[in-house]
Amino acid sequence: MSKPLPLWRRLLRGLAIVLALLVLLVLSGLLLADHLTPQARGETSHVLPVQPTQTRIDREVSALQAAHPGASGVAFLSDGLDAFAARAVITERAERSLDLQYYMWKDDLIGHLMARALHDAAERGVRVRILLDDMNAQDKDALMMALDTHPNIEIRLYNPFRNRNGPWRMVEMVQRFFSVNHRMHNKSWIADGRVAIVGGRNIGEEYFSARPDVNFRDLDLLVAGEAVGQANTVFDDYWNSEAAVPIAALAFHTRQELRLLMRESDNEARLESARPYLQEVAKSRQRAMASAAPLHWSANVRIVSDPPMKHRRDDPQNWLVSDLVQMLTASQHKALLISPYFVPGNEGLDGLTRLSERGVQVGVVTNSLAANDVVAVHGGYMTYRAPLLQAGVQLYELKAHGKAPSSGLFGSSGASLHTKAFVLDDRHGFVGSFNLDPRSAYLNTEMGVIFDDPVLAAQLTAEYLRLSSPQQSWWLALDPRDRVRWLEREPPPHWVDTEPDSSLRLRTSARVISWLPLESQL
Repeated sequence: MSKPLPLWRRLLRGLAIVLALLVLLVLSGLLLADHLTPQARGETSHVLPVQPTQTRIDREVSALQAAHPGASGVAFLSDGLDAFAARAVITERAERSLDLQYYMWKDDLIGHLMARALHDAAERGVRVRILLDDMNAQDKDALMMALDTHPNIEIRLYNPFRNRNGPWRMVEMVQRFFSVNHRMHNKSWIADGRVAIVGGRNIGEEYFSARPDVNFRDLDLLVAGEAVGQANTVFDDYWNSEAAVPIAALAFHTRQELRLLMRESDNEARLESARPYLQEVAKSRQRAMASAAPLHWSANVRIVSDPPMKHRRDDPQNWLVSDLVQMLTASQHKALLISPYFVPGNEGLDGLTRLSERGVQVGVVTNSLAANDVVAVHGGYMTYRAPLLQAGVQLYELKAHGKAPSSGLFGSSGASLHTKAFVLDDRHGFVGSFNLDPRSAYLNTEMGVIFDDPVLAAQLTAEYLRLSSPQQSWWLALDPRDRVRWLEREPPPHWVDTEPDSSLRLRTSARVISWLPLESQL
């Protein structure tokens, strides 16, 4: 009778089997990725042609463009209420089409109110197309499928999972580890092909100041005029790409779900938490173009994006990161950057160092550890702080005001900063979805607005100065031993020698992650 194997050898054998299965899953995904993803393709469709006077928005924009030929009107939407009202009112005024693409649409008060607005537009005969990334959509199938039942609404998912929930979804995630890691991070809301809202906000309560426990700072631009044609082209390219699959091909739905969603939205509209948003919409109805601020018209505005198939066959020279790096390296005297997730990598560190050595003022506002909702990203960022400070880069980390929820290891609801923007030499700028990290550069698709205009640059600089102010941020410096420390500039001024307002557990997690080879995924 053979002697049983020691426990440690049995455990080692079991671990080897598990690892072998994981490797086989990943290899099968690499070999069969195109056959593992849903092959359903929706019918090709394009933006409906704009008309001079067909809709109210046509008439408003045509009159404004006649006074500013060849230009685009831009308004900053930094306040959550204003950003909600702008979307709601251009949706109310739309009479021809609504085209939306988002990374995340939450099943909450804001998500329901906006779903109701889209349903009401569809009831008026407006064609509604919604393209959503599928990474965060599995729990929202009921919400999205309910909307998709309307004959004037079609929803497609970008790079979707075949398995909608349960353990098989996790198996598919492992099997398609490399292909599923590429996500659509774009955010745009286009009405009648004439007005677009582009920026950093997803659709959810925390992005529109509707959650008292979250201190989000975010930014969108409302754009009317010439540049909106570029947003239309971007949307059509994504909508008709191989990566976009109709949600109807992935999940079952009924008309009853749509009726239940509309009843739930009506009930939520009566809640006290909804009142400020509906009141702001009522006030915004009196404003031209539903703008929260006067439109500034400029001939040098572009809406830009990564190609939809960035992760497969596209030339990296066509990626958005190439345009943004070219802009940054051309800076002559000032480069002010805002990024919630800031992991410059060695290449970015070298680039910012060279700028500083040329005498360019380089400043960065990002999240502190206590304010960051992704500890892993902070772990990737923290190793670059000392070299950046040694190079003369000015670093500011946003404070975590109040008692936000604890950050999760790879994501939670406690983030403070979500704005993604930069302003260069008091005239060039970018506002969009692009974080200054490897994921935005090489994995996700991103989009945004690029401008060359001193008035718009002044507005964006004011936002940077507000975020980097003593009331909002810590200022970072090195002590005589080149260790990072934080200056509280509000009275009484004092230095802090550890990550401010963070627990030992959080600091330990970030430090351990900084040692792991995860940077390319952050």
